[in-house]
Order: sequence, then C-alpha cells, then structure tokens
Amino acid sequence: MTQTHTMVRAVNHLTTRWAAQAVDGTRGTVLTAAGVWPLLALLADGADGPARDELAEALGIPAEDAAGAARELLAELAGVRGLSTATGLWAAADLPLEAGWSAKLPPGTRGTLTGDLEADTRTLDGWAADRTGGLIERMPVTLQDDTRLVLASALALTLKWAEPFREFPGGPSEGPWAGRALRQLSRTTSSLDPVRVAQGPTGPVTALEVTGAGDMDVDVHLVLGDPAAPAAEVLAAGIAAVSGCLPSVAGDALPDGSPGPGLAIATVEAFSPQPQLSVSTVAFSLSAEHDLLEDATLFGLLTATDAARGHFPGISRDGLAIASARQSAMARFHAAGFEAAAVTAIAARPGGAARPVSHRVRRAVVRFDRPFGFLAVHRACGLVLAAGWVTDPEPAARPRPGAAGPLPPPPFPGVRPPAPPSR
Repeated sequence: MTQTHTMVRAVNHLTTRWAAQAVDGTRGTVLTAAGVWPLLALLADGADGPARDELAEALGIPAEDAAGAARELLAELAGVRGLSTATGLWAAADLPLEAGWSAKLPPGTRGTLTGDLEADTRTLDGWAADRTGGLIERMPVTLQDDTRLVLASALALTLKWAEPFREFPGGPSEGPWAGRALRQLSRTTSSLDPVRVAQGPTGPVTALEVTGAGDMDVDVHLVLGDPAAPAAEVLAAGIAAVSGCLPSVAGDALPDGSPGPGLAIATVEAFSPQPQLSVSTVAFSLSAEHDLLEDATLFGLLTATDAARGHFPGISRDGLAIASARQSAMARFHAAGFEAAAVTAIAARPGGAARPVSHRVRRAVVRFDRPFGFLAVHRACGLVLAAGWVTDPEPAARPRPGAAGPLPPPPFPGVRPPAPPSR
C-alpha cells in the first residue's frame, strides 16, 4: 500500500469516527477531518510521552512518520483542482521554536503574536477570510493573554457541476419535510452508473455521485439510508463505499423495483435508446462550529491539554499544552455547484416534441426528500474532503406579489414515471 493510500485511509477513518460522535441525525452539520489531520500530525512530531502516543493513535500512523505524512497530504491537496489549502503558524515573539520541527512544517504563513489581542485577532481573522475566499470569516480561536502559539489550516472547495440541476419551489408530499416550500433541484441524465447501492451494517445505502465539471478533481456523493438507520451509520457506510472499502452495485446492474432507499428502477418505453437517471434533491446550506476538545480522546489531545507539564519539547523547549482546538466549517449545495470550507485552529498555552416510441430502456428515479448525508471526495484517491448531514434544506424564495414563480420540471417526454419508492 502506498503512503498516499495509507494517509487516505487514515483521514477517512478519522472522518468516520468523528461523524459517529458529531452526527446524531437531529440537526445538520458539516465537518472536515482533512483539515484537522495535518495539524494533529505536526503536533505529534513535536510531542513526547503519553501525548505523543495518543496523537499517533488518533492519526493511525506512527508519530515518527507524522510530519512527513502531513507535508505529503498537504502537497496532494494543493494539486486538487477546485480546492485551495493553506497552513499558518503564529508564535509569541519570545517563544523559542525548535529548528528541526520548524524545518518540517509545510510551506505557509509564519507570523508573530504581538500580545495585542485585538490586533492579533484581526490578523488571524483576516487570514481565515483570505484563505477561504470569504467563506469562513473568522479564525475559530479566542486568543488569551497566555496564548503562546496558534497552528491553523484552511481548506476551501468550489465546484461547478458537469450537468447542472434545474431549481423550482416545491416539497415532498410525505416524510419530515412534507408541506414545506423548499428549493428543489432536479435533473435527468443518460447513465445509471452514478447511482449505486451498498449494503451497510444497518441496511442498504443509496449513493449518488454528482460529478464536478471536467476541469475539477472533486465529486459530491449524496447518501441515503433507510429512515430508521442511524445517520452516523449511513455516513460511515457511504464513506466506506466511495473509498472502495465496501462493495457497491452500480445502477446498470441493479434489478428493477426498489433496490435501495429512495431509489426506483423500471423498464419503460422511451424515444431514446439511452437509459435515464432522474434525480430529485434539495438545495442546502450548512455551517458548524466544532470544539475538538469536547472529545479530546478522539483527536488524541486528552493528555496534551494538561497544563501541569509541557508535552511538546520537539516544538519548543518552553513547556506547551493545548488550550483550545476548534473548527469552523460550511457547505452549500445548489443548482450550479457546491462550495465547502473549513478553518481549523489549535492554540497552545504554557504548560509546565412528440415522436413514435421505439425503445425500451431502463429508467431510475432517486429522491433525496428526507434527511441525507453528503461527501465531497477527491476523485483520484477517494479522500473525503468534507462530510455532513442535511436535516433542514433551504426554503424556497417567497415570490413577489403578482409574479409567476418557476414551474416544476416536466416529466421525461413520453415516459410514465415509476411509482415513488416505498419508505
């Protein structure tokens, strides 16, 4: 297994474990383990004792390999079209940094904490906004008088769909979103391959790949499980499926009927010999704030928060302990594309037209009309860049008095749609 594949599996494993803690199905959220993992790796390289062991366990790789792996991961991300990444380090002017650790840092911003909390906060907020194109406006850290070091990463993803959706106001007739006027999205394409079904531990999961335009390296996968399936388990199965760890069956090989949640397939009469995949989903916009220290064990930071002693002699001979670790993240899915961004910051303090029907084709209809998950995935290596759960889609805009709103999309010409899938 190559080093890149090892890192991808390690980051995706952290995404799965984090989702198990953060996604409970009652509220929407978005998280980016790809923004946390490199920072933990850089900390592990400079840690000792139990803190080093805990960080290595959270990373899934030996601590001695961590700094090189962080650099390699960030270099890999820097080459992903549609994605921008950055790292930054700000240290107190009188904090001596170990040259060996500093030399292993990936290229990025190096700055000084002046001790003027307002001015330093403006600097950090400006960095976050600039590195994410304004998608994240503030650094997720509150500077204190004793803050000695801030280590941060930024990730911003902007995609255009290869085949855009049409948007119209509407809503499902049943389920938790019934009766709501939502920004519904619809499109019909000529291949069943983008929809797949995997068998997860808690039941089948339907995954739909929404492909980025030709010059993009990232796709977004929408994942839907049975209504009673736990949200975290649905996301975990989706991550395993898109990364190739869980077998899945493509739409062309699925049987007619309802082979997966939200999915119906039938053989119908049509004008064209090509198969048809009709997708109905919703626009969504999410933001989330994560305090990584609320589950410090998950991120390998439990011992490192003990200020009774220093834990990072490889970073500085002055004792350091973790004071805060937070992430701000957002995601937007709409008719034309997708945006996601995250800024993660870890702060350290002292520590010790009608034609004749002539073809019979297979037609699939997939509907995401109740809470579902999403994954932004690097196409080449399967790295999950962002993951989340949608519980509250964007409402449809209120029409101006007397204005005619957009009409819902017509059914596929000459085709009687199959019955909606059972729920």
